[in-house]
Amino acid sequence: MAQETFLDPTELDIEAHRAQVLEQLRALARTDRPGLGYDPAHGGGGDVGGSLTSFEMLGFGDLSLMVKAGVQWGLFGGAVQLLGTERHHREYLRRITSGELLGCFAMTEHGHGSDVQHLRTTATFTDGGFVIDTPDESAVKEYIGNAARDGELAVVFAQLITGGESRGVHAFLVPIRVGGEPAPGVTITDCGRKAGLNGVDNGRLAFDGVRVGRAALLNRFADVAEDGTYSSPIESDNRRFFTMLGTLIRGRISVAGSAVNATKRALAVAVRYGERRRQFFTPDGDEVVLLDYRAHQRKLLPAIAKTYALHFAQERLVSTVHDLGTEPAEHDQRELESRAAGIKAVATWHATRTIQTAREACGGAGYLAENLLPALKADTDVFTTFEGDNTVLLQLVAKGLLTGYRDYFADLSTLATVRFAAEQLVETLLERTSARKVLDRLAGAADDEVLFDREWHLRLFEDREEHVLDGVARRLRKAAESGDAFAAFNDAQDHVLRTGRVHVDRLVLEAFAAAVDRCEDSAAAALLGRLCDLYALSDIEADRAWFLEHGRLTSGRAKAVTAAVNTLCAELRPYARVLVDGFAVPEQFLRAPMLES
Repeated sequence: MAQETFLDPTELDIEAHRAQVLEQLRALARTDRPGLGYDPAHGGGGDVGGSLTSFEMLGFGDLSLMVKAGVQWGLFGGAVQLLGTERHHREYLRRITSGELLGCFAMTEHGHGSDVQHLRTTATFTDGGFVIDTPDESAVKEYIGNAARDGELAVVFAQLITGGESRGVHAFLVPIRVGGEPAPGVTITDCGRKAGLNGVDNGRLAFDGVRVGRAALLNRFADVAEDGTYSSPIESDNRRFFTMLGTLIRGRISVAGSAVNATKRALAVAVRYGERRRQFFTPDGDEVVLLDYRAHQRKLLPAIAKTYALHFAQERLVSTVHDLGTEPAEHDQRELESRAAGIKAVATWHATRTIQTAREACGGAGYLAENLLPALKADTDVFTTFEGDNTVLLQLVAKGLLTGYRDYFADLSTLATVRFAAEQLVETLLERTSARKVLDRLAGAADDEVLFDREWHLRLFEDREEHVLDGVARRLRKAAESGDAFAAFNDAQDHVLRTGRVHVDRLVLEAFAAAVDRCEDSAAAALLGRLCDLYALSDIEADRAWFLEHGRLTSGRAKAVTAAVNTLCAELRPYARVLVDGFAVPEQFLRAPMLES
């Protein structure tokens, strides 16, 4: 990236921006990066971790390029690789990698975004092939990247119908352009200007009797014979559907990593500005640097701490995906899906909040497009709702914790979740750990001994998770006695979301603590250790109400937590620039006029 002129498109109109992003996509295609995650037999690198990291790195620059690359090589190419079989790999993967064949990932519909299982587009088997149809307006494929301008082939998710029977959602390869024009039966419209990411040509797709061959079905998990007979190695339609979707989590992981990197960029800009901008005078007549104000430190330093925490959590997630390979055991796959969903939700929410904070920290200068932050705000805003709406993703995390990924709850349905909670003894949901014992032992210790104790942080997060999980299970169990599973779950939805959130918070803290422990440089480890303390104590401070309500903190210790956060902000202030320089954002992406004047 540092060798290319991938500069920010602050003065470009939509068409020029799209053209620039396509040109940059072609430049990426000339490297070995796009194919890193593909099978070496088809020109790939067989390096899943390297592929994910490469996508994340694009988060430092124009996020339209990251998204378009993610659509081309992550979603479109990834679906061909992970849902297709050898015949698809042989025919398409090299052309996808080189950028010769540009494609789309057509899942979302106008009426169905998160509820993928009930998509309405149909693929009906007849006369040896499939006919793709959009039955009504709610089935129009919506917000499809690469569709409005550049895409030629789309992976279309549709209800497979054969022999008069629907077999659920499957993926099909459908041409959408021939010779640069819409293919027969395909209607393409442009979504137009968006709040951000205008270098991505999002479009709408509708199909009217579009015929494709039998080989168009991506048939790793199911196939249709010449006579229309349906077969699958996975008997349950629900199980097959969730297995199919589970293979596609790399896009979600890439979004999380890109969001973290965009956040790093915003913080690097804000800290550099905070170290040079001066406002108001001391009694001695010296004009004060912004970052010397405690309020300014409070804005930026806890955000830096959380960004480091999420970096290490993301690093651990990518390593796990890489190590598990393309065919992980079912339990590992379920756990991976849950962790990817949770980190994506927390990382993208953190990005939207932190980039806004960085903008405010730069005052009016931060509102000028030339100073980078407005585009970061606009481009990352949609991250909270694409590749999975964050609210839905946290529910997925919580449901996984409640059901323990029991085989017969693979569909994660509301009824199954409530029934499980009703039938089981709550105490069997989660084996009690030693967390409470540790907290009880430390309860009477002096604040100075406890507040910077890493074990206390870890056990407090662990205990909070256990308590919240037990609480929601008891609540669902009691509510289920009414016999209305939907009402029971809906009534407890706030509790369910908190369950997912505190679980992810615990995972993130553990990842940060593990990173500190493995750091071999003593000075770096000491600095990271204080930053880890700040992350933990900031989280505890933000959730003081819960800790006080549930007797985990006394009022005196809660006040001491706030004082400790202030102390850490003062202690870390001299290292603010070191910490953001540690993000290693390429200098070309930090060229803002407000940092040069």
